[in-house]
Amino acid sequence: MPLSRLHLSNFRNLVEVDLEIPAGVSVYYGANAQGKTALVEAVYTLAIARSFRAENERELVNFDAAKDGELAIVEGVVEDPNDEAARLRVIVGYRVSESTAATGPGYRVSKEIRVNRIRRTAGELVGLFHAVLFSALDIELVQGPPSARRRFLDILISQADSVYLKSLQRYQQVLRQRNRLLRIRREGRAGADEMEYWDGELVKEGAWLTLRRNEVMESLTPAFVGHHQDLSVPGENPQLRYRPSVPLPSEPQGIEDNYREALRETAGREQATAATAIGPHRDDFDISVNGVDMRAFASRGQARTLALSLRLAEAEALSAARGTGPLLLLDDALSEMDASRRARVLEKASLYPQVMITTTDPEQVSGFFGESAFYFEVSGGQITPVVGIPTA
Repeated sequence: MPLSRLHLSNFRNLVEVDLEIPAGVSVYYGANAQGKTALVEAVYTLAIARSFRAENERELVNFDAAKDGELAIVEGVVEDPNDEAARLRVIVGYRVSESTAATGPGYRVSKEIRVNRIRRTAGELVGLFHAVLFSALDIELVQGPPSARRRFLDILISQADSVYLKSLQRYQQVLRQRNRLLRIRREGRAGADEMEYWDGELVKEGAWLTLRRNEVMESLTPAFVGHHQDLSVPGENPQLRYRPSVPLPSEPQGIEDNYREALRETAGREQATAATAIGPHRDDFDISVNGVDMRAFASRGQARTLALSLRLAEAEALSAARGTGPLLLLDDALSEMDASRRARVLEKASLYPQVMITTTDPEQVSGFFGESAFYFEVSGGQITPVVGIPTA
């Protein structure tokens, strides 16, 4: 279902925005630091219940509004034009309250989510409205730490499969409890029998998550390869391979045995570090071209193309899982491309029912879409519809 309306209050520098989001392609252009990425960030928050770039939700609340104790709100209306009953009104609110920490007085931010006025958890929101984000930060998918690639997989699968998200949440709870118990054991305040239960839970949830991630990675690979071949130079043979911290068995039912064996082998290390050494939180996936590990040896241009191919494969996977294409968000994703590659990316994006593109140079997009796209100027936190095709 497309996003039809967006209302923002005190979200970063977007103090007050009320915007109709058209179906098809809409282009948001302006100089840097005017609010384009904040707009995309807000829309993506409606899909995954958190910011893709903020380390702390305090960053999301406009500073002047936070000083006055005002709310920050991201509100979106998602609706099926053929089914009025399917309309969803999603609100992610950020409430500011005073806090006195060791560093001195300040404020803290708490988040509340509502869907059609009913309070929901973040886990209940994910998957109601699905989106794929193309960002300048995506180079981290190739050259960044394993956590960036794990997050890519977790967001993709969680939007498509609520069972996966629930299992991931249970695994994270088990991991916290088990790490806490490891610390207590190191201090001599807990016995081995207390660890047995949490080992069993870690094995059960971790094994299922590992198999599910590997399954998705295998299904993602053909689309990734196809998109990369369309966007890259001839002769490049890309490949994805999931690399779990626990060896995958020849038969799926043997995965739990492998987990138990891995726990036995890492027991000494865990006792020293008081941290769980194996499991999905330690996993990664390989990205190679012609057998060369791109995590270490990709040029910036190669990394950008590989990341774009991953995102296009993600959008294709979500379309297959949900029966309709996700909202595509392209945040300054075209700036370092030549005209030919940019046209190929835009052609692929145009196959989806709703696309939002941000750019500092509207001609990069208007040259392809012309009058078939909708244009908005972003300046000083204000977003204004533009009649006709903008120039620079």
